[in-house]
Amino acid sequence: MEDCVFCKIAKGEIPTYKVYEDDNVLAFLDNNPVVVGHTLIIPKKHVKWVWDLEDVDFTILMQKAKLVANGLRKKFDTDFVGQGIIGVDVPHAHIHIMPRKAGDGLGGFPSQKISPKPTDEEFRKIAEDIKIVL
Repeated sequence: MEDCVFCKIAKGEIPTYKVYEDDNVLAFLDNNPVVVGHTLIIPKKHVKWVWDLEDVDFTILMQKAKLVANGLRKKFDTDFVGQGIIGVDVPHAHIHIMPRKAGDGLGGFPSQKISPKPTDEEFRKIAEDIKIVL
C-alpha cells in the first residue's frame, strides 16, 4: 500500500532501527517508545489487521514475536515482556512488545511515552544490543 508508513519502512524507504528481519517479517524499535526496547513486529506484506493474516503468515509473525520477545527478556534481564495488538495507530498489522519489570508502575498496557525520547545514538545502541541476543 503506497501510503502505509510500515510498508515504507519494510521497503527501506523510511529509516528505522531494525532488530530482526527476514523475508516475511521485520522487527524494529518503536519511534515513540513507552519503555526502552519497545519493539514493533510487522509482516512485510501489507495486511490491515493481524486477524486478517493467512494462517501461515499469522503463525510466522507470532513465532518471530516470540523470538524477539525472548531476546528482549535476555537483553534487559526482565521479568516479562508485555505485548499488545491494538491496530488503530497504523493501519498495517503489527504487534507491540515491551520488556517490563514486575512493579514498574506502568500499569497493564503502558501508554506514556519515554521522556526524554532516546537519541539516535541511543536507539542505534539499543537495536544493536538486541540483535546480538537474537
